[in-house]
Amino acid sequence: MRVLVFNAGSSSLKFGLFDGDRQVFKGSFDRFREGGCDLAFEGADGPPEQGRAPHADLAAAIAAVPGVLAERGLAGIDAVGHRLAHGGTEFTGPAKIDEAVIARIEALTPLAPLHNPAMLEGLRLASRIWPDVPQVAVFDTSFHLTNPARATTYAVPAAWRDAGLRRFGFHGTSHKYVAQRAAEALGQPLSDLRIISVHLGNGASACAVQYGASIDSSMGMTPLEGLVMGTRSGDIDPGAFGFLQRHLRLDVAAIEAALYSDSGLKGLTGSPDMRDVEDRAAAGDAAAQLAINLYAYRVRKYLGGYAAAMGGVDAVVFTGGIGQNSASMRRRICDGLSFMGLMLDDDRNRAPDLSDRAAPQIQAQGSRVAVVVTETAEQLMIAREVRGLLDRPALTPQPVPVAVSGRHVHLSAETVRALFGADYRLTEGAPLRQPGNWVAEERVTLEGPKGRLERVAILGPLRPRTQIEVSRTDSFALGIDAPVRNSGQLEGTPKVRLIGPQGAVETDGLIVAARHVHTNPTDAAAMGLTDGEMVEIEVQGADGRGLVFAHTLVRVAVGTVTEMHIDTDEANAAGISGHVEGAVVPHVQALPKG
Repeated sequence: MRVLVFNAGSSSLKFGLFDGDRQVFKGSFDRFREGGCDLAFEGADGPPEQGRAPHADLAAAIAAVPGVLAERGLAGIDAVGHRLAHGGTEFTGPAKIDEAVIARIEALTPLAPLHNPAMLEGLRLASRIWPDVPQVAVFDTSFHLTNPARATTYAVPAAWRDAGLRRFGFHGTSHKYVAQRAAEALGQPLSDLRIISVHLGNGASACAVQYGASIDSSMGMTPLEGLVMGTRSGDIDPGAFGFLQRHLRLDVAAIEAALYSDSGLKGLTGSPDMRDVEDRAAAGDAAAQLAINLYAYRVRKYLGGYAAAMGGVDAVVFTGGIGQNSASMRRRICDGLSFMGLMLDDDRNRAPDLSDRAAPQIQAQGSRVAVVVTETAEQLMIAREVRGLLDRPALTPQPVPVAVSGRHVHLSAETVRALFGADYRLTEGAPLRQPGNWVAEERVTLEGPKGRLERVAILGPLRPRTQIEVSRTDSFALGIDAPVRNSGQLEGTPKVRLIGPQGAVETDGLIVAARHVHTNPTDAAAMGLTDGEMVEIEVQGADGRGLVFAHTLVRVAVGTVTEMHIDTDEANAAGISGHVEGAVVPHVQALPKG
């Protein structure tokens, strides 16, 4: 499939043409102004071209793209992908464009007034030029919609939150790509890794990617929050708004404009370019030296925070213009992180080879944390998202029974011996829906620093490692912060005391199980599902209202009965009791509100 990717802005247009994963052409029209704009073209086989073009605005630039491609024998395209900065909470992935989707994107304009309007204009213009070609929107925010509420919620009045004030995160397409690329370079499944992606460019952000899902991002409701950037401030006390209004008589619009355009490296040094700042610092400029130290310190704080949030880190990935090109900045950021097992190799760090989308490792021998450098490829990731959406087979409607999973434990043989005595065998009780699984007649007690949960069920058969699954409410009753994890992802999980009739044991493995669907290969094929993907499941609540459970993990295994598992908190919130069935939502990736 040949996909044309657009990244449209108010003053520039960047585009790339992909045949599969191979980029066959890239081009840009920059700095629209009266009399024309700058242009840069580069084909897969020809030399780069630079110069001037007589295009004064976005409409003229997009109208010129078909001719640019035709001149190079690249006129035929199968789809057009568009970067959209903000998809709110509605768009959990790419969306095929129709009038309803355009209306939803328009409604999100207040969340991204500097970016979405131009991107939406580019989408409309391209739809008119290629009316018979599928147009697909890919959103910067979608990757971060797996962030839990504790990472997205601001501690502000309810009326503000109800109006839409929350953290979203950006650079999602970049973070998703580099996390996948790092996993490939490490030769491990992304679902087994805890990765911190550090995108450092004129815009900068960090993202905690836990077992393939974003769980936190440094940017917030807007791209202002978080790290120091070229012209943006990053984290700042919101009380500064009142101070500046009272003492400098600045209104909100002036303050906001300064935080976007005159802050960051530019505000500290007069230049937004890290190369200039590093040169000045080396020459003894005190302001530049402070800016570099502040920049690195802010990133290092986020690395430590995200390692704590994930209960450890397996890899740190640097990307973006600064992240991939500044060896000294990588060094400054990583210095002092040996306490968490991260150590750089100076020679590897000095000149990593990034040609052909390489992702070299630059950690020192013996480092417990891998450090990877790679060039981001947001346009390639957009092209992949477009192909994934359009190539997806149509879903065959099929009911998915919903099971409410109460608190329970899966025990190892060692834990059984500690709780019940040597040579003890659990007594198989009632069978469960999944073949070969059962509830034992025995029960155990869970004890935390705040309280106990009595008569907790034991599910068989035995497992190599003990796993305890509770609801969020249960974890508060115990006084322990149990993370939301997929079954088996137990690294860095908290300990809890298990008490049996013959003894007790302190064990890790305490989780709130992420919602998931068990299914077999036959049913998965009929529904167009693959193992490890995330889907939405629509369930009819007790009031007859359709509720959508987003980000539901698909687990495919031979001999499994199709069934969705949610915990008691989710069931109570949705008003689910008794026998309920759901269905996989067609993969249009635009969810209804509510």
